[in-house]
Amino acid sequence: MSRLIAPPLSLYVHMPWCVKKCPYCDFNSHGLRSEPPPYEAYIDHLLADLDADRRDFGAVLEQRPIVSVFFGGGTPSLFAPALIERFLDGARARLPFDAEVEVTLETNPGTVEHGRFDGYLAAGVNRISFGIQSFDDDKLKRLGRIHSATEAEAAVKSAQDAGYRNINLDLMYALPQQQLDGALADVARAVALQPTHISHYQLTLEPNTAFAANPPPLPDDDHAWAMQEACEQALAAGGYGQYEISAYAQAGRRCAHNLNYWRFGDYLGIGAGAHGKISDTASGAVHRRWKSRLPKAYMDAGDSAKRIGGDSVVDDAELPFEYMLNALRLVDGVPATDFASRTGLPVETIQPALAAARQRGWLTDDPEKLQTTALGQRFLNDVIASFLD
Repeated sequence: MSRLIAPPLSLYVHMPWCVKKCPYCDFNSHGLRSEPPPYEAYIDHLLADLDADRRDFGAVLEQRPIVSVFFGGGTPSLFAPALIERFLDGARARLPFDAEVEVTLETNPGTVEHGRFDGYLAAGVNRISFGIQSFDDDKLKRLGRIHSATEAEAAVKSAQDAGYRNINLDLMYALPQQQLDGALADVARAVALQPTHISHYQLTLEPNTAFAANPPPLPDDDHAWAMQEACEQALAAGGYGQYEISAYAQAGRRCAHNLNYWRFGDYLGIGAGAHGKISDTASGAVHRRWKSRLPKAYMDAGDSAKRIGGDSVVDDAELPFEYMLNALRLVDGVPATDFASRTGLPVETIQPALAAARQRGWLTDDPEKLQTTALGQRFLNDVIASFLD
């Protein structure tokens, strides 16, 4: 019988407001209206939510330092540095933080006032993630972005001037009517800024978005794949090693927070619509919890159970799929022994599926590692689906 071992613990903090909802976005984000959001009150509710989760999960969280904090959204940089500092100080007072904790703040180039990056740095944010998406003004307009390419470059340089040495840029490819040379030009301009990390992912049409209702003309699958391959080569030539399907980093600069997700680590999810995952080694259960999605309903609930949108234990039959959904995204794979320690299930549970995937050439033949081949990376959705019960 395998035993569930407590993995590293992260903290995800959701800031639900943005200046304007993008037509491709399916995140829990809410555009600004005439009345400004209750930013200060929201910080109070975040800390109350954290207190309630600590109470609910109790001993499961004890002696487990927070290895990473991620402020996602929405646009977290709408919150002033003093408010981010207040939350971080409050979180540190409630939970132990690792000495090398990675603290990431997502921001859009069009929403950060000049000179505020030094404030975020002083508040304890040591990693900035910019939602650039493209350096082509026409493509930015089609994507509904509120910044220009010039503003994007200026924002990145401003963060560097403020002292940031750990910066991620989000880029999309396969944009409306985009050609290969356009995708490569975006990568070239990103590399020229020398961020430590680049997230490069394909634009997809998600349900319940404006783009899904009125699809723009996107490159077909073959053209999208050609863009992905060419951009991978350009990123490698620029000094960015691919370590996950859509993540590239300079040496020693992989994202600790996302690595914890992909390795099936644990994370508390604080804020409207935030999702969390907690492993209970005593019971052997893997819990998933998510919070009420609408900011007003979330705040009205206070620290009561009404703030919780859903709470469940992952069924043993679903754990192999859940685990592979994350772990197989990593280019280097994971040790085969991690499956048992992170799920509490013996690796024999997935042996038939492993054998079938290896026979198809989707996984390497190394019995000590769970790792996709180049073919498996291309057909990753099919590989992961093969582990469904």
